[in-house]
Amino acid sequence: MTPRKKIFNDPVYGFVSVPHGILLDLIDHPYFQRLRRIRQLGLSSYVYPGALHTRFHHALGALHLMQQAIETLRQKGTDITPEEAEGACIAILLHDIGHGPFSHALEHTLADMHHEELSSLFMEDLNQQYKGQLTLAISIFRNEYPKKFLHQLVSGQLDMDRMDYLNRDSFFTGVSEGVISYDRIITMLDIHEGELVVEEKGIYSIEKFLIARRLMYWQVYLHKTGISAEKMLIHTLRRARELTLAGEELEMPRHLRWFLSWSPSEQLEPAEMLSHFSRLDDHDVTVAIKYWSEASDYTLSYLSLGLLNRQLFRLEWHSEPITAAFTQSIRQRVLASLGEKAIVEHLVYTGAESNRSYDDSKEQIKILFKNGSVLAIDQCSDVPLYTQLVTKHFICYPKKLL
Repeated sequence: MTPRKKIFNDPVYGFVSVPHGILLDLIDHPYFQRLRRIRQLGLSSYVYPGALHTRFHHALGALHLMQQAIETLRQKGTDITPEEAEGACIAILLHDIGHGPFSHALEHTLADMHHEELSSLFMEDLNQQYKGQLTLAISIFRNEYPKKFLHQLVSGQLDMDRMDYLNRDSFFTGVSEGVISYDRIITMLDIHEGELVVEEKGIYSIEKFLIARRLMYWQVYLHKTGISAEKMLIHTLRRARELTLAGEELEMPRHLRWFLSWSPSEQLEPAEMLSHFSRLDDHDVTVAIKYWSEASDYTLSYLSLGLLNRQLFRLEWHSEPITAAFTQSIRQRVLASLGEKAIVEHLVYTGAESNRSYDDSKEQIKILFKNGSVLAIDQCSDVPLYTQLVTKHFICYPKKLL
């Protein structure tokens, strides 16, 4: 008897089906429903107004692609048991469940943990709630399961996470350079000696995938206006934390207050932290920023108003690290323009952003030829794969200076 399925209408793939059972139970869980309130691209809507899709959309899309990949591999003779298929699907469904407000923008700002660590904590908690039904999924997620290719489908060079976010983010931003042939790539997947490979007919789709990834990073994910907004948001919360720890009563939702009342020198208790984190989303931060735009503290108010009204700071890219002398000159101009009441450390930022579209140091994309030989893509591709690390340095500061 064919199991009953729940149908979701996805704007990218059309109808996406999820079988009734543990997968649908997890989707209905409050932990997962929170992802409806977490934007996939953080503050990128300041640049691309359509970029309002959520982590909920992305997780369902990645699950859909995982189902397709498993079916493709089974048709080619790969042994994947129903339990393994379910485990891989659970792992990809929950791979981003640890994201906090505005996704990557506030990673390490509220809790000093990578989102994958938080995802792992969420999975452990859910595994207890569902009496061990996530044990296999957690093993696959952590790359502890013997069939390595299952983890590669969740987190690897050609994982279903990347397949979906490139396709989905290009769709919602309107950046056509990010469009990839995800369906052809999945169709070309195979297994060789326990690892994921791509049939040689798919090499051109892989080359386009790597180029699209490079273009999306510099055109969308690392767009200078988006970076500026992220830095402003980070420093808004840092200033709010400074004031909170100094005893000032700022208006904000209580779960956000819990994090801002925590000093970085204190040890977070995982269970308590997870309890508050699971109730935190974009709306809490947005509401707080609306409150803080009327705060008596000049710097907090200035940053909050800038974010609310899209009066974003200027960000300049430089090929070399920003010199101390140049940074000091900008700080002096900021103080001259805004006065001594402004805390310049929260208004002038320097740093760097780096990207490597294809990092072959940990895992290589391997091409399977008809004669049975396997080569890394950099050994058989005749186009640049951009394996070098590209770093751009920046300085960010208010636009309106004397």
